[in-house]
Amino acid sequence: MDNIGLYIHWPYCARICPYCDFNIYKSKSDTQAALVNAILIDMEHWRRLSGPRNLISIHFGGGTPSLLLARNVQNLIEKAKSLWTPTDNLEVGLEANPKDVNKGSLLAWRKAGIERLSIGVQSFDDVALQFLGRDHDGKLARRALELAVEIMPRVSADLIYGWKGETPAILQEDLQTAMASHVSHISTYQLTIEQKTAFGQAEKRGVNKAVNNDCSADLFEQAIATLSQQGFEQYEVSNFSKSKDARSRHNLLYWQGGDYAGIGPGAHGRLTVGGRLTVGERLNVEGRRLATIASLKPNAYISCVKNRGHGINTQEKLSAKDWAEEYVLMGMRIKDGVFLSRYEHISGQAIATEKIQQYTKAGLLTQQGDRLSATPKGRFVLDALCRELLL
Repeated sequence: MDNIGLYIHWPYCARICPYCDFNIYKSKSDTQAALVNAILIDMEHWRRLSGPRNLISIHFGGGTPSLLLARNVQNLIEKAKSLWTPTDNLEVGLEANPKDVNKGSLLAWRKAGIERLSIGVQSFDDVALQFLGRDHDGKLARRALELAVEIMPRVSADLIYGWKGETPAILQEDLQTAMASHVSHISTYQLTIEQKTAFGQAEKRGVNKAVNNDCSADLFEQAIATLSQQGFEQYEVSNFSKSKDARSRHNLLYWQGGDYAGIGPGAHGRLTVGGRLTVGERLNVEGRRLATIASLKPNAYISCVKNRGHGINTQEKLSAKDWAEEYVLMGMRIKDGVFLSRYEHISGQAIATEKIQQYTKAGLLTQQGDRLSATPKGRFVLDALCRELLL
C-alpha cells in the first residue's frame, strides 16, 4: 500500500438537481477562501496519517468543483504534490458542469494542472435536461465537450438513463452525440430515486420519475451494445473507455481497494495502517483498514479543522470481515475483478469453491487463475451475486 489517491469534495452547486443525494449545498462564493484554507490544513493531517506515499491521483468531485477559482485549484494541487510524491502518470481530474466550460476556464484549469475533465452533460435532449432540472441545454453540452476535447488530454462525458419518458431513440441519440465529440471515456448512470431528494418526495406522492426495472435493463443493454460496437470497453459496470489510458485511474483506486484521502465536507476516505499484508498472511489483519468521513456541512467542517487540526468527523477501524466484503463489492464492479488470494489474506478465509463453480456454470462468473470476475451476464445481477459469494 505505497500508493495513495486524493479526493477533494467541493460541496457547492449553482443549482441542486432534484435527483441528487450527494452532500451538496447552494453555492456561496464568499466562503470559498475559508473552505479552501481548511482543505489545505486537512491535507497536512492526512499526510501525517498516511506517511510518505506515491500520489497516483487527485480528483476534485462534488458538488460542482468547476465553481472553484482556478488559482485555488492550482494551490490545492501544488500542496498535494508537495506532501506526497507524485507519480510520473499522476492523474489530476475535475468534474465540471457544462455551463462552466468555456475556452477561458479550460485553459485556466489546464494551467492549474488538470489533465482529465469529467463533464456532467447527463443528456443532449432539451426535454430530458429540463426534466432532470439541469441548468444547461443540449447545444451548450455539445459545445462544452467539443471545446474540452480540443484543450484537455482526457475528457469523459457523463450520461443519465432510465428517466420517465426516455425512449431507446433518445438514448441512442445521446450515445451517438457523445461519441461524435471524440471523448475517450463515457459514463452511463441509471437514474436512481433516493428518498430524501425532490424526485424521492415526488415518488411518495405517486409521481413516477424513473422507468421500471425491466425498461432500465433494456436501456442498459442498449448502451453496452452501442458503445462496444464503437470500440468502447466496459471496464466497469457504468464506465466505458476507448483505451486503458482513458480509464479513470482515481476510480480504479476505489474499485481495486486502494488507499485514498477523503478531504472536504462529507468526504469519505480509506487508509491501510499498521503494516502491509504479505503473501501467505491470513490472520491478525483486523483494524488495519481505517474508514473516515469528514464533517458534512461546510461550516462544521471549517470549524472542525480549526479546532482539531483536521476535518474528520468519524473514524472507524474496519474488521477483517468488513474490509474483505468491501473489497469484493467494489472489485467485482470492474472487468478485471478481484484476487481470491487477497480476499483470503484480508478475511482469513476463502470464498467457497462450490459457490464459484456454481455461478461459473450459470454463466455469471469467470475465473482465470487467482482472478475472479463477473461475466457480462453477471453484471446485471451483481449485487445479488456478491451477496451470495459473501454468505
